[in-house]
Amino acid sequence: MDVRRAAERYRGGDPEAGIDTRHAFSFGPHYDPDNLRFGAVIACNEERLAPGAGFDEHPHSHTEIVTWVVEGELTHRDSTGRESRVGPGDVQHLGAAAGVRHVERNDSDRPLTFVQMWLAPLEPGGEPSYDIVPGIADSTPYAVPAAGAMLHVRRLVPGERTAVPDAARVYVHVVRGEVGLSEERLGPGDSARITGERGLAAVGVTAAELLLWEMTA
Repeated sequence: MDVRRAAERYRGGDPEAGIDTRHAFSFGPHYDPDNLRFGAVIACNEERLAPGAGFDEHPHSHTEIVTWVVEGELTHRDSTGRESRVGPGDVQHLGAAAGVRHVERNDSDRPLTFVQMWLAPLEPGGEPSYDIVPGIADSTPYAVPAAGAMLHVRRLVPGERTAVPDAARVYVHVVRGEVGLSEERLGPGDSARITGERGLAAVGVTAAELLLWEMTA
């Protein structure tokens, strides 16, 4: 188990434009050849957008993009003609496939915080796809078969335990609160990269919310 702390994330974004980004993996100008990916996960970005700030239209391809809003509301538009507003508890999934363009903005008068995770597909190409699950229930898995991955969302009360999937690889990201994992205590923005472990459990030290990616390889 490889634990990475929130303070170790790469600082990015454009603060003058109201965009504050924290990268968990090598990203853009922050190149780290030893931190390119873990299993299917190639990015886990914590994004903070001030009111009115956002990312103008930009392209993606050959990437499965899953977004989890922590607070505020994300406005999303893409080149397939879809427009949506994503709030806390909603899972948004954009399959970029052979290519898609999209816009992500904070059109509200409140700060926006979201976690965006990029996964590498098993096969390149195909047609872009879009999915949103509003208010996903606790413990309800969300499958991303194109990347051979499954997202588990857990909201724990203090003292509550949840099993960590027995999988080839598991990526754990703590959204809020504190959790115990093996001998480690993880706080907001901390993550753990778990390879080939079995019988692990995460325990809520405080009320906590965490995202777990179960991966086949």
